[in-house]
Amino acid sequence: MFMRFSRALSVFIVIALALPAWSAPGVIRPKVVVVAMFEAGADEGDRPGEFQYWVEREQLTQVHAFPQGYRDLRTNADGSVLGVVTGVGTAKSAATIMALGLDPRFDLSQSYWLVAGIAGIDPHDGPLGAAVWAEWVVDGDLGHEIDAREMPAGWTTGFIPLRKKKPFELPADRSEGEAYRLQPALVEWAYRLTKDVALEDSAPMQKRRALYTGFPAAQRPPLVMKGDTLSSMTYWHGKLLNQWANDWVKYFSDGAGNYVTTAMEDTGTLQALTLLDRAKRVDVKRVLVLRTASNFDMQMTGGDAAESLSGEKLGPGYSAYLPSLEAAHRVGSVVVHELVKNWSVYEKTPPTAN
Repeated sequence: MFMRFSRALSVFIVIALALPAWSAPGVIRPKVVVVAMFEAGADEGDRPGEFQYWVEREQLTQVHAFPQGYRDLRTNADGSVLGVVTGVGTAKSAATIMALGLDPRFDLSQSYWLVAGIAGIDPHDGPLGAAVWAEWVVDGDLGHEIDAREMPAGWTTGFIPLRKKKPFELPADRSEGEAYRLQPALVEWAYRLTKDVALEDSAPMQKRRALYTGFPAAQRPPLVMKGDTLSSMTYWHGKLLNQWANDWVKYFSDGAGNYVTTAMEDTGTLQALTLLDRAKRVDVKRVLVLRTASNFDMQMTGGDAAESLSGEKLGPGYSAYLPSLEAAHRVGSVVVHELVKNWSVYEKTPPTAN
């Protein structure tokens, strides 16, 4: 009798441990996780980073200690929206998102993820202040490299894909997390939902973009658009690296992607979410990446890359810094509110473009 009871108890314990987090009482089940990458100071009341507008405007008043991550977490009162700050760079973003995904206080198995942060933008494709939905997220770090001054004649770069012998050698290999493709139908849905959102323009932005003669896309007012993003720990700049970025994204997307924005964290976030999906802790098919343009990624016509990197010379910081933070919330919040409002529809079935 005792043996049978012991076996039954063992089976019960194994089953209990295997149950998903939603079976436990008191677990928070966010509908949407908003992922920011940095905050300049406090979460509220000072010069904002990527997190502050979300905290203040979405009433993320509940603070959850998160010593295993970069910064404390925040939720709104009912826990439907969770905000996390990853820290700058792919290493910090991967570590923070993995820590969140394994935190037993949260059931994230059906949550949507919105990465919303600022970026550099290719002036061939878009203007300052633009809000750009990405379908392809490509890593700009994994690879081999030789100094460009020592590369063979005919090479356009000294950066070589991992396990390849020359730049852009085919076939492209994405097995180590070199690139991620988000769900095209979900990305298109988010774009269509937000494409008519009016974005902030300003006199400093107009002055800056007017310098980019020969770049018609750069001289437009801010708009919502689609375009792919490159993530790298190195904050690069200049027209030669801009060409590399375009070629690199095209290579790793099999020609389907178009490089538009450059940032520093998203492949780290996607790597963590991919592994968490494997563990059935999240659904990586529910991820969106929105990058908003705080600066151009290269110099103006006739300009100098080093001077361009050192600053815009139009005052303190990028002319589009605050407008790009505004755009990230203004556009991203439309998606967040729609998902929360119609959760009875989206809980089981992700939205798609009609």
